[in-house]
Amino acid sequence: MTQIVIVEDEPSISEVVGLYLNRAGFDVTTFSDGLSAYEQFAKKLPDLVILDVMLPGMDGFSLIRSIRDRSDVPVIMLTSRREESDRIAGLELGADDYVVKPFSPQELVSRVRAVLRRAQSKSDAPVQGTIQIDNININPQTREVSIDGNNVTLTAKEFDLLYHLAIHPRQVFSRDQLLESIWGLRDFIDPSTVTVHIRRLREKIEKDPTAPTHLVTSWGVGYKFEP
Repeated sequence: MTQIVIVEDEPSISEVVGLYLNRAGFDVTTFSDGLSAYEQFAKKLPDLVILDVMLPGMDGFSLIRSIRDRSDVPVIMLTSRREESDRIAGLELGADDYVVKPFSPQELVSRVRAVLRRAQSKSDAPVQGTIQIDNININPQTREVSIDGNNVTLTAKEFDLLYHLAIHPRQVFSRDQLLESIWGLRDFIDPSTVTVHIRRLREKIEKDPTAPTHLVTSWGVGYKFEP
């Protein structure tokens, strides 16, 4: 049975969400603070995490950082704050979806199913060999990137975005297409999320981020990877 952990300090929310997920056939464990969840994740990670941003002891942003340090387990973040900066911060840290309170429990269940399907399709997809372009080495099996032999630290979504563009050299993708391919949530995420990730990737892999030679903008259309 698929294991889902809810980390939420509002009992009314965790109880209702847990009930709906149980009815949908999922095995659910709940934590009311970040530190307890952190200690559990150090032992074993579930198949998916539903994570509140504002938590006692250890907030959701800190917790997802610790998760992403060692795993690509899907994470859906919850927040009562509607600022775009909060959504982008969570997505930059590797969240797979972002839900603003109040929300429909049934919609959350639908998003859980969608995120799990995408995660499964990624794991089932054949993995290509290492990509070597100029001085950039991309290894999809270890999910590692190096430049001139030096490892570059990328978030899960930064790696996915770079790899997706690199295996389709010179093909231009719009921001909506990239949202759908990488996040799978074109209707729920601001397209500026892609722009932010491209900027951060350029800072990490381009010799001159202000004049990129690999992550190139096709003005009015989108982005492409030039080998």
